[in-house]
Amino acid sequence: MFPSAPSTGVSVPRLKRPAPLREGVYDALLNLIVTRALQPGQHLVESELAAHLGISRQPVREALQRLSSEGWVDLRPAQGAFVHVPTEEEADQLLAVRSLLETESARLAALSATPESIGLLRELYEQGVQALAGGDVDSIVSANAAFHAAIMELSGNKVLAELAGRVDRRVRWYYTPVAPQRGRESWKEHAELIEAIAAGDADRAAEAMRDHTDRTRRFSRDLRREEEENGGGKEERTPA
Repeated sequence: MFPSAPSTGVSVPRLKRPAPLREGVYDALLNLIVTRALQPGQHLVESELAAHLGISRQPVREALQRLSSEGWVDLRPAQGAFVHVPTEEEADQLLAVRSLLETESARLAALSATPESIGLLRELYEQGVQALAGGDVDSIVSANAAFHAAIMELSGNKVLAELAGRVDRRVRWYYTPVAPQRGRESWKEHAELIEAIAAGDADRAAEAMRDHTDRTRRFSRDLRREEEENGGGKEERTPA
């Protein structure tokens, strides 16, 4: 059942016991879900998870309960736990909210940009381009998240940043399947966004971010529909 999956190369680390075990198990499983090392629809067998993490089954059971309450895992009577399969509506609604938050962050960032902050954005941009050239999906997704987080930080609005932080993991989860196909155009749009922020043009920066996030939203929706038409999106299960 467990990766390393060819698409991600993710391996499962054993947990170090000095860390709070309950939180450590939760974080480990959530990370595997967000990076799609554990795929949507995949059967999560407590005994296997516990063995791979090097712990007992109880903290795994508690983590699965928490992940279920947050919408990451589905608990099915007489069947067990499964990674949640996001619907098109869920993905579209989340990316719509993300577009609103990030459009405002880009507008504010253009009003408060400094040479140092622009330098940071250019540095993060170069890291993203390098990740794209290397073809490492995890690195591309991480670089994309870091770039958007930097703009959010530059906005100077702590409430906005907090709200964006709450949806960041889910955005990464939805963005991962899109990254290989969307990546090149996405980073071109990032370059345009940097130039708008560097020019201090708030309206242009907001428009560039709105267009960028809306393209990702449409691309994600189209990709999902294409996969469903081709018989994709089926559950992956392993024996209990």
